[in-house]
Amino acid sequence: MAKRRSSLGFLGMFGRSSDLRELDAALRMFDLHPALVPEGVKLTIVNLMKDHWPNDPPSQAYPPVAQLFGYCIAGPEVFEQTNGHELMAEAEQRIEAALETGDSFDAEIVLLALHAKLINPDVVSRFELSTG
Repeated sequence: MAKRRSSLGFLGMFGRSSDLRELDAALRMFDLHPALVPEGVKLTIVNLMKDHWPNDPPSQAYPPVAQLFGYCIAGPEVFEQTNGHELMAEAEQRIEAALETGDSFDAEIVLLALHAKLINPDVVSRFELSTG
């Protein structure tokens, strides 16, 4: 079966695909306005998700992705203020685990934030991240 493609819409005539709408909703859950994330980055996120979940990502997969990506963008202080200590600590544990394994879905999300130059400088310094 052919994979479903993501769509940004076109001139208001065709709507955004459901995966991008779900990602936007999940980003809002973690107080990250979707307009702050470039469309190309969101397309890359949903494509990474499709690689990770070959039969299309389930709806419950979007919030954890948005949580990690939101933490990367907001940084620890702002993320904790808006989402609480528990969700912040969970995101930090996921980053630590991703750094240990090096090749995981979470590592791809962090790397995307880093390469897209959207990652918060506090996250970069806290976890000693680099692209080289």
